[in-house]
Amino acid sequence: MRQTHTVIVVGAGAGGLASAISAAAAGFDVTMIERTSAPGGKMRQLSAGGRPVDAGPTVLTMRWVFEQLFALAGADLGARIGLKRAELLARHGWRDGARLDLFASIEDSARAIANFSDRENAEGYRRFSADSAAMFSTLKPSYIDAQRPGPLALMQRIGLFNLRDQLALKPLSSMWSALGSYFPDPRLQQLFGRYATYCGSSPFMAPATLMLVAHVEQDGIWLADGGMHAVARAMERLAGDMGVRFRYNTEVQAIDTRDGCVKGVTLKDGETLPTDSIIFNGDISALSALTGEAGGTGVARTPPEARSLSAVTFAITARTSGFPLAHHNVFFSDDYAAEFEALIGKRTMPLIPTTYICAQDRSHEGGLSDGHDGERMLFILNAPADGDTKTFTTKETGECLDQALDHLSACGLSVDRTSMEVVPTTPDQFHRLFPATGGALYGRASHGWMASFQRPGARTRIQGLYLAGGSAHPGPGVPMATLSGMLAAESLAEDRASMLPSRRAVISGGMSTA
Repeated sequence: MRQTHTVIVVGAGAGGLASAISAAAAGFDVTMIERTSAPGGKMRQLSAGGRPVDAGPTVLTMRWVFEQLFALAGADLGARIGLKRAELLARHGWRDGARLDLFASIEDSARAIANFSDRENAEGYRRFSADSAAMFSTLKPSYIDAQRPGPLALMQRIGLFNLRDQLALKPLSSMWSALGSYFPDPRLQQLFGRYATYCGSSPFMAPATLMLVAHVEQDGIWLADGGMHAVARAMERLAGDMGVRFRYNTEVQAIDTRDGCVKGVTLKDGETLPTDSIIFNGDISALSALTGEAGGTGVARTPPEARSLSAVTFAITARTSGFPLAHHNVFFSDDYAAEFEALIGKRTMPLIPTTYICAQDRSHEGGLSDGHDGERMLFILNAPADGDTKTFTTKETGECLDQALDHLSACGLSVDRTSMEVVPTTPDQFHRLFPATGGALYGRASHGWMASFQRPGARTRIQGLYLAGGSAHPGPGVPMATLSGMLAAESLAEDRASMLPSRRAVISGGMSTA
């Protein structure tokens, strides 16, 4: 392959970094353009109390994705990033004082559930774990790490006559109803229903297929030295080693096309950069404004009513007491149905918000590192994705924090407000960080069995324009976005090879490592 084919990657999130590494490994000349001053996209970092706090994704899962990406570039993941596997996955608390830890070991979790609830629910957990593992095993080669299929193509990949595996995906059942068949205890339905929020969705509207997220966690949660932003920095360094050029604080104003083909980009300062191909690592809803071609990309904006959830987050340093925090913690409200009715039905914040806390100075078991007065935490509260139509006032943001702190206090966790340093981010701020999203953090919500097929694949109708990121196939989350970047580079390499006089495979098709 000629090495003069140039590629511009727009956006240095996980998908953009992965596509840059993959494209450079395939021999392309790659330039990365990023509107902010740092890599990572949602894997960002804020300063609270003068200390760095990870203010985006807090979990690294699907380690095999990153191992494969680094191997493409001839690098070893473990040598580039310090990773420690967590045996305690998360600690969960309720307002009545109940507490439950989940572990990487299914049997350890089953014993904990038996003590928390009863043997029937523990046995339900074992069945749930087996079924979620089977779902993942079926969808990994056919959907997750493969180019986007339609419904029929997916059935063909699974096997048109393989009805057992097709029905095991429970495509027509909601996650909440499916959970009821495993867990008579409503608190456990609530706990495992939270996996739908990993895709910014409601467990009452999401398909039961999202149960597979439970298996992803059981397969390994990894804590990275320096947090998740350090993962982005390691990807940036690897891309740089591959010859990728980075232009930070540089914003793309338009993607230039002619006769249905990519020609380059125009920057906000008026500079134009010609290129042969572009990989766009931004939300798909921002694409039409950049191309200026109504419907020309074949990629539609996500309607506001179909958006995934946003969030109100607080990067905090403070002293805590009472409830013994682990690294990952979830404090549940008493009425999950009412909470999601507020978020999705009424488009408002719930009065008692289920609150996730990443206690970033804690080991996975809960040990607290010494040397600081107070600990670093990220609070995440689900919120409607209306950041393009509603602005949170300082008073409203403060009320959200007060409601979360009151809820945590009811669950047994005291946060010393006199020592607290707080940096909030609201849906309208996320909308400004990630244009055209309304603050939605996961693209389209995974509501209904067809939602996954409504995410676009890597290719667009404009020749030379490809998509990466959480709003494209295979979906949201750092590992999925990373896969999307690899799939975008794979599509580019395949298309480029097909245009050469002597066709050669540049990147092997498919990404299955099983």
